[in-house]
Amino acid sequence: MNYFINRSTNASAESFNTKIKAFRARFIGVKYVEFFLYRLTIIFE
Repeated sequence: MNYFINRSTNASAESFNTKIKAFRARFIGVKYVEFFLYRLTIIFE
């Protein structure tokens, strides 16, 4: 409904979500969650 009211979409959120999923697929079995989150913030700054 936001598209018809404000002409806004959630494409940026979907794109970000896709990037996170691709990153997680490359690093299956991550043992250090802190390092994973650190890398995630570095890549998507």
